[in-house]
Amino acid sequence: MAPTPLNADARARMEALNAEAAQYAIWLRTQANAPAQRPWFADTDVKASGEMAQGRVAAGQMKAAPHHWKWREISPYLDKIARIATEADVPPVEFADRQQFLLTNPGLGGRLQVASTMRCAVSIYNPGDVARAHLHSPNASRTILSDKGGYTNVEGERCEASRGDLIFTPNGTWHDHGNDGNEPIVWVDTLDWPLMEFLDIIWLDEELPHEMGRDNLRAQKAVYSTGHSRRLYGQGGIVPRFANHQRGIGHQLSPYIHLRGRDIKESLTALRAEAGCPYEGIDLALINPVTGASIFPALGYGAQMIRAGEETRFKRETSSTVYVVIEGRGETEVAGQTFKWEENDIFVVPNFLWRRHKADLGKDAVLYTMSDAPLLEKIGQYRAQGVDAKGKIEQLVA
Repeated sequence: MAPTPLNADARARMEALNAEAAQYAIWLRTQANAPAQRPWFADTDVKASGEMAQGRVAAGQMKAAPHHWKWREISPYLDKIARIATEADVPPVEFADRQQFLLTNPGLGGRLQVASTMRCAVSIYNPGDVARAHLHSPNASRTILSDKGGYTNVEGERCEASRGDLIFTPNGTWHDHGNDGNEPIVWVDTLDWPLMEFLDIIWLDEELPHEMGRDNLRAQKAVYSTGHSRRLYGQGGIVPRFANHQRGIGHQLSPYIHLRGRDIKESLTALRAEAGCPYEGIDLALINPVTGASIFPALGYGAQMIRAGEETRFKRETSSTVYVVIEGRGETEVAGQTFKWEENDIFVVPNFLWRRHKADLGKDAVLYTMSDAPLLEKIGQYRAQGVDAKGKIEQLVA
């Protein structure tokens, strides 16, 4: 039997009831589900991008926008923060724990995040600045932008950093950091904070156990000598059996704390003559050397070289990616916008959006990437498409 037609004024009556029911924090459904994303894998238009749906169901959803933070525009604020830190009676590191600014995505309504799962900030530390020892539930990393990068002490391993280095602080690991040099230092912090926030499992501990700390308990005692994790894991495919690979109280986390920028550059350079990937150039995955998995369960790290004059093909993924320009100049086209980037610039390519890169002539470009692809792989939602040499869309990961 055919279904009974819906009364013509049913929707209006439901909406009227909603005005009354709102005080009880409920909503009587008056429309069908409206997902934030189009069924993008059915699209054949390379220019198509993730579009927001309309109506009540989609009203509370927000879509991260592609955005480009130009170093020449944002870096002056680091100088201003540094000046306040040296001239004020109490520096920001004392009352805010950090001397930094956070990057905010224009599509996310002021939230302190660059994509749906990631937060990024840029920090500056003057000589003598120290952030006290602490641990927290989000996983975090530091990408060093200044020539010298100060130090980070992770579970008793002191990492003295330089430009291009990556230092990882897995969740549940005690860490402190600071600047014992004679010039300011700058780095980019990346965390999976928004994901932990969504799951309501954000926590922070600053009560360093006395046996782990120095006299003032602001910093940890050095338990390992500098370069400890590199000596254990610096050679690919070789893992010491005698070592305890657990760091902190987190699970399934990489014990490799400090990746040197010079090692990453050396690996990229050694592979420069290879054909590489038409969508990524010469690209490296930075992984947990014990398990072969991603550095963090929900965040993956990579480095890629776009050779001078090289232009990659269009690609899109269900994951979001943040890029930091370590070397070179070039441009990235994403969802109809073109970001012309140079050293230290940061840009984000949210999920579902077509993008391609091009390096300027004269010098290879090196980009570091932070992506939530590992999370999507674990829940069976990672997919990727590319545009082949004939201009047709192909499934890279179906």
